Amino acid sequence: MEINRQNPTAILFLVDQSHSMTEDLEGSGATKAQFVADVLNRTFMELVAKSSKADGVRDYFHVGVLGYGHEGVRNTLSGALENSVLNPVSTVSENPLRVEDRFQKVSDGAGGIIEVEKKFPVWFEAYGNGATPMCEAFRMAAEVLSDWCDDHPESVAPTIIHVTDGMSTDGDPEQIAQAVGTLSTNIGQVLVLNLHVADQVATPIEFPNSESHLPDSHARMLFRMSSELPENILKYAVTQGVALDAGARGFLYQSDAQGIAQFFDFGTKAAEIVHEPTSPHSAQSGVLRIEENPS
Repeated sequence: MEINRQNPTAILFLVDQSHSMTEDLEGSGATKAQFVADVLNRTFMELVAKSSKADGVRDYFHVGVLGYGHEGVRNTLSGALENSVLNPVSTVSENPLRVEDRFQKVSDGAGGIIEVEKKFPVWFEAYGNGATPMCEAFRMAAEVLSDWCDDHPESVAPTIIHVTDGMSTDGDPEQIAQAVGTLSTNIGQVLVLNLHVADQVATPIEFPNSESHLPDSHARMLFRMSSELPENILKYAVTQGVALDAGARGFLYQSDAQGIAQFFDFGTKAAEIVHEPTSPHSAQSGVLRIEENPS
């Protein structure tokens, strides 16, 4: 399976923007909404970096964000990105809302820590207000991804990364989310990943392969809404020191700040770049290839 400019893949983020997301995220120094926004913007930066070659940013990915809260469900990207939910990564690269100057702590090479100024593009703004129309969010995701799959039949199927801290206020989203997971291209089905952000300090439940030990009906519902992780993500997890059981699902419950960052990382590892030119035998076993001809 190969990802290239003719056959890109897509990553759609669904982000809960209800009022409860304005609460503090323990240990982060930020609200849930602000921390998720920072991780999402950093993820966009990483996708741009993965797609950057000497001739510019190549459109290996189409990416977008649907936020849901008191305004219902909306495309949260604006400007040149507001007319389409999913945009080529080169277009995303060229159209941040703004670029901020931020300070990052790094090693000084002599055992100390210094702060260095870094440019930080912002595409997605932290926001929280209103209820949690999760069903409507998955319905809109279904429409967007159904059209995308029809337009890209030979592409690796899209990934949904859904972030929430609460229960749906407009019905039961389970069947809708499961239906989204059956959308497909000729290469496979949509991967649905669900991240639940903790309301307080708790022990995270990471990538379970059964609902039998989950604490409540809400956790079990989110588990059933989540896809089994494909082999390439299972193998990547091992390289990060996380051993996952067979049948593990893309679900993290009661996540803390560290877990949010890790979950986004795992969710976007559906593809690993192999430097070009290359032969099919040079790709890592079980990992999708992003591969281009030299021309």
